[in-house]
Amino acid sequence: MTAGATILIADDDRAIRTVLNQALGRLGHEVRTTGNAATLWRWIEDGQGDLVITDVIMPDQNGLDLVPRIRKLRPELRIIVMSAHNTLMTAVKATERGAFEYMPKPFDLKELVQVVEKALTAPRAAPGEHGPAETDEELPLIGRSPAMQEVYRAVARLIGTDLTVMIAGESGTGKELVARALHDYGKRRAGPFVAINMAAIPRELIESELFGHEKGAFTGAGARYAGRFEQAQGGTLFLDEIGDMPIEAQTRLLRVLQEGEYTTVGGRTPIRADVRIVAATHRDLRQLIRQGLFREDLFYRLNVVPMRLPPLRERREDIPDLVRHFLGLVTQQGLGSKTIDSQAMARLQEYRWPGNVRELENLIQRIAALYSQEVIGIEVVEAELAEASETLPAEPAGRSDGLGAAVERHLTAYFGAHKGQLPPDGLYERVLREVERPLIALSLAATRGNQLKAASLLGLNRNTLRKKIRALDIPVNRGIK
Repeated sequence: MTAGATILIADDDRAIRTVLNQALGRLGHEVRTTGNAATLWRWIEDGQGDLVITDVIMPDQNGLDLVPRIRKLRPELRIIVMSAHNTLMTAVKATERGAFEYMPKPFDLKELVQVVEKALTAPRAAPGEHGPAETDEELPLIGRSPAMQEVYRAVARLIGTDLTVMIAGESGTGKELVARALHDYGKRRAGPFVAINMAAIPRELIESELFGHEKGAFTGAGARYAGRFEQAQGGTLFLDEIGDMPIEAQTRLLRVLQEGEYTTVGGRTPIRADVRIVAATHRDLRQLIRQGLFREDLFYRLNVVPMRLPPLRERREDIPDLVRHFLGLVTQQGLGSKTIDSQAMARLQEYRWPGNVRELENLIQRIAALYSQEVIGIEVVEAELAEASETLPAEPAGRSDGLGAAVERHLTAYFGAHKGQLPPDGLYERVLREVERPLIALSLAATRGNQLKAASLLGLNRNTLRKKIRALDIPVNRGIK
């Protein structure tokens, strides 16, 4: 740990000042603390300090407003911003205005000490480097849970880069919202944001949709078509559900990422690809790689910066904020002003939300449209949750066994890429792994992570189950409801 630095701390919470003073002082640093921005600014004007740690909300000034003034007067001085106002915009504004790092409150003391060390030792930016322009106070992402704070911090770090990002998360967690935030607050905000959902495009049309085609390139191509890469020039291309991309299209996409250019279907002239790629998936791409359904080299090209969006059941404390946000939206749509009583809100927080934030938003919209009362009670919520459970889509006829679906998926994918050839040996093992993994995962969920009970439920030896959990890389979480 680098010792001997002078660290200036401004926070109106005496307890936080004391904790930081003691923790950083024990490491050999000289620590000066104050409860207001004016004193901090006087120290900085006097040339004091090697590092600044400042709160956002202080009695005399907003700490975020102080950051650009510090950067202008002393650009070499690193600034760590702390805040209990834990929104995406707080993280984004702290980064945009020149903060070295943003730390949400309550913070982990060990992590903050590590950030201090990094701030004191990291190479300095070249003169003239700065972040994107100021943004409006909007909230594209809602939630103040620790899980969402990690998302906000990641977005804030990435908005000043063109790095390729892979967003993983269940359906309905808000993957496209994160992709839009990376674009809207990033270097390419003046360019277009173009999205394509791989699962929604017929496999024979994906290459044309991505790269465009020339007139006469195939039957029905009556005119030249600009594909999504061309439409997104200068901006961001969001490749949603990348795990559903056919193998042959994966090969062309890999070539674009490697060489930075592409040709249209039926074309010969290379086109430079000036886009930032953000991909997303709800599937386990590593499992698809093992099954031969996704190219490993493409995965590493796309997975430069991985981000995981937590499911709603892992951030239940965000549900009240989300509900209030969605109620505000339906009021703007003319459906009247409504509130949710405490019992109903508690029930919403207990529900598992298999459809995540999208399911919650749909529920609030439905309640606002169907019920006239201004205060929504638990009876309404219970009725709507019961209705939602009854209307979950069933498996299509003939596909409910899972095994048949898995076999068909493997054969379809292989024959689509290797017409007229039989798949390589090992189909039994590949299909067995695809069926076995969700079966074990569901059994663990049903037994709240108790491996002994799960082994009994499955009729397996406990040691056998443990080996399969490790081999199939299955997460074991306790307390699943």
